[in-house]
Amino acid sequence: MFDAALRHIIDPPLNFLGTKVASLGVSANMVTVVGFAIGIAAVPLIASEYYWAALVLILGNRLFDGLDGAVARHSLLTDFGGYLDIVCDFIFYSAIVFAFALARPENTLAAAFLILSFMGTVSTFLTYAIMAEKHKISTDIRGRKSLYYLGGLTEGAETIVAMCLMCLLPGSFVVIAVIFAAMCWVTTVTRIYAAWLSFRNLP
Repeated sequence: MFDAALRHIIDPPLNFLGTKVASLGVSANMVTVVGFAIGIAAVPLIASEYYWAALVLILGNRLFDGLDGAVARHSLLTDFGGYLDIVCDFIFYSAIVFAFALARPENTLAAAFLILSFMGTVSTFLTYAIMAEKHKISTDIRGRKSLYYLGGLTEGAETIVAMCLMCLLPGSFVVIAVIFAAMCWVTTVTRIYAAWLSFRNLP
């Protein structure tokens, strides 16, 4: 929901840093893979209930997630880079939630519900992007991207806030997960409605 608005705040420092990293010959894909590894390293920490350490790695992952796009814009923006970024993001999101299920048995049902809810947001996001590409619909509202970014109530900013809250308040994981899952379903329904408005009369 806030991703587009936040671009004006986060883009200038990321673009500055991206220029420096690109000048060193580091590719955007390398940044993506390193960031993914950092994020996945939070899984065993959460499972072992080292939540503060995991939070540091989660924030590091998000920094690299923003940085890879900045590096790409100052070197080479490719379809594979966009593909890799999206795949790593969605695996990372689910892995963090899965880690909380590993940490405490009472988290399992809420974690499963949240991962199920991610399927709604992921599928509506990606299928809309496919149809948008087919009909040559594009937008730069979230910056220059490799594919169409359809907004919603739960985007990247809201997801990272939820994950930070889970680490800061691990005893409230079930409540946070259920609330965020409900928000994901709102996103899913509104994206389906947006697709109906956009594509219902197109061949």
